[in-house]
Amino acid sequence: MRQLTSGDEWTIVQEGFDPEANRVYESLFSLGNGNFGGRGTHEEYYSGDSLPGNYLAGIYYPDPTRVGWWKNGYPEYFAKVLNAADWTPIDVVVDGERLDLASAVIDSYERRLHMRTAELERTFRATLTNGSRVQVSARRFLSMSRPDLGVIRYRIVVEAGSSIELSIGIDGDVTNEDSNYDAGFWDPVETAMWDRRGHVVLRTKKTGFVAGTAIDAVVTLNGEPITSPSTDIVDERSVATQVGIAVRPGDTIEIVKLGANVSSRTVDDVDIVGRCHQVLDDAVATGFDGLLAEHRAAWEHKWDISDVVIGGDLAAQQGLRFSMFQLQCTFTGVDPDLNIGPKGFTGEKYGGVTYWDTEAFCLRFYLAAAEASVSKNLLRYRYRQLGRAIENAAKLGFSGGAALYPMVTINGEECHNEWEITFEEIHRNGAIAFAVYDYLRSTGDRGYLLEGGLEVLVAIARFWAQRASFSELKQQYVILGVTGPNEYENNVDNNWYTNLMAQWTLRYANEAIDLARETDGAETDRLLSSIDFDESTERDQWKQIAEGLHFPEDADRGIFLQQGNYLDKELRTVDDLDPAERPIVHHWSWDRILRSCFIKQADVLQGLWVFEDRFDLDTLRVNFDFYEPRTVHESSLSPSVHAVLAVRLGRLAKAHEMLLRSARLDLDDVNADTRDGCHVTSMAGTWIAAVQGFGGHRVVDERLHVSPVLAPGWSTLAFQVHFRGTWLAIRADAGQVVVEHRDGPEVELLVHGSEVRVGPAVPVAVASQPTVHDRGTREREHLQRQSGI
Repeated sequence: MRQLTSGDEWTIVQEGFDPEANRVYESLFSLGNGNFGGRGTHEEYYSGDSLPGNYLAGIYYPDPTRVGWWKNGYPEYFAKVLNAADWTPIDVVVDGERLDLASAVIDSYERRLHMRTAELERTFRATLTNGSRVQVSARRFLSMSRPDLGVIRYRIVVEAGSSIELSIGIDGDVTNEDSNYDAGFWDPVETAMWDRRGHVVLRTKKTGFVAGTAIDAVVTLNGEPITSPSTDIVDERSVATQVGIAVRPGDTIEIVKLGANVSSRTVDDVDIVGRCHQVLDDAVATGFDGLLAEHRAAWEHKWDISDVVIGGDLAAQQGLRFSMFQLQCTFTGVDPDLNIGPKGFTGEKYGGVTYWDTEAFCLRFYLAAAEASVSKNLLRYRYRQLGRAIENAAKLGFSGGAALYPMVTINGEECHNEWEITFEEIHRNGAIAFAVYDYLRSTGDRGYLLEGGLEVLVAIARFWAQRASFSELKQQYVILGVTGPNEYENNVDNNWYTNLMAQWTLRYANEAIDLARETDGAETDRLLSSIDFDESTERDQWKQIAEGLHFPEDADRGIFLQQGNYLDKELRTVDDLDPAERPIVHHWSWDRILRSCFIKQADVLQGLWVFEDRFDLDTLRVNFDFYEPRTVHESSLSPSVHAVLAVRLGRLAKAHEMLLRSARLDLDDVNADTRDGCHVTSMAGTWIAAVQGFGGHRVVDERLHVSPVLAPGWSTLAFQVHFRGTWLAIRADAGQVVVEHRDGPEVELLVHGSEVRVGPAVPVAVASQPTVHDRGTREREHLQRQSGI
């Protein structure tokens, strides 16, 4: 793969065509608008290695589970967001030969992703085997202002040739490459094509979703509309319009193609075709330039409230912007039925379904960089699926309204079928509970407790109360047979992080009941009665288990143990590994991995990150020094956690290394797997590393803190913060931190531990602190004032 280059921090550039890495580039040049999205494939026919993908948010199929040995409790299917009808094809035939970059001589090729405006631009010059030669430029965008609309402008300049034949259509004969049984997931419903306007309607098998895709095409020659008749091609899954054009060298053909994608998620089945064509009619009336202008304005607003600026580090800046770009493409927050798949709209791996990544990582980005309603809809997604989470727990033998949220889902039902993950990686429940707390402390919206948050907390606390058991030997409560965030250890007892999240949830659920009563006592009592809450018993039980829960540690080393038997392992470090054996998941047997001390991603350190305000620096330092050298970072979620902790310890070079690893993971194809799609949820970790790590952004004691420090070589760090209805812009350089009020009420915050009040008048400046240890005692006192966990 050629190195992606760009002198522009807003642009990702591929210079030269590289067929061996084509799928990687298709992933990197993906676009989305929250409602649908697709990979950066060629518009014209391409016979080389490619993974076409056009994905409609929330449209899925229950692909039957494929396992060798069935166990009770296994889900019957793995839900998958489906590859839908492709609205982009523009087939080009020059003097009887099909334009195909797999066979043509490519004289020049460049592909650009303009992140600021979410436009994909591609230009190339190619000579066909018959001697014809063309220059092509294509621009594509998925409208952020019209969520059902995609737009392409495709220009062909003829250098040598006498005829062009175009075929402009919709390809509904699509499959998912990762189908477990090579099954087709769509049934045809309706197709039609007339006057360069057409549609394809498909229905998913089993789930019965209906999806309509429609196109409109305007073709011009040297700026004049081509009025010659077209030939319409219609079959049961695809449509196209064909037009032949006599040309001379120097002629320019332009196609403006509009694509509408509408589904039964938002429109009644019988109205889908009508809605598709209304979208096209409105777009035709607006015109290409008008559509592009409003799309750019929508993106400008997004960047205006979310952009992060790193001065003096193009690699980090480019990677950070790419991360935020893909997050904004994937989820816009307008629909509580949607969530964030680990690959977004960039590929099929992981099925496009929801993991714990949303609550543990993505929510932090949206809380600070978007309106509060966006984060609230992420919480509503889980609340709306609470009934299924209770059913999931019941399948495993839990009762009384206990909820186990799924490891993988799209509709609330568990659809992951690896035993050690599905049934043991239960720490996900803690992340979902913590998300309620995270939202409340950032927005101040206590009313959400009575809109669903309290019910979720109670149901999860009920699960932990049943999942913990009392050990007569230890005279403490234990949680047995789990997998922590480090998936390179399975079926362990007393994973420290899992126990920590369980203990915190039991305590916070009790606290949340009191908070809800302060908000509305009568409504709280009604709600608790509706879920058969036995207050006299359950609250005492939660308190007893939380206070008596076992946490393995090694007093001599001063570390928390990842699990009770971790020190029985051979304690090597990553430096002891042969580089040729990295990543170990590709070179070692699973048995060898499970017996080793090597850690896939932050585990104990994950807990120290989540609750970083409750552990002193010495505790953090000794645990970081023990675990980080044994972490292979083979999860994309791992580097960001380590970056935040390294900043807090003043190890800025290490923090910068981890930030770059996260930011450049896909752009540099670090794990050699970007061809499957980008790591979209871990991109929230890149933002976390920059803003909550180097920016020192956190909320403690209901108050906003920022403590920016600069990585080596950085001249500035600037970011936006949304806190309780107030928008702030923070800019730090070597001399000072400037806080500017942008909108909302006045707010008090702490900058490097100094209390400042910021309003609409004059920005407030505070002297920068060159190192973490010089941030001042007031902040450290604030960070350590919390009650013990």
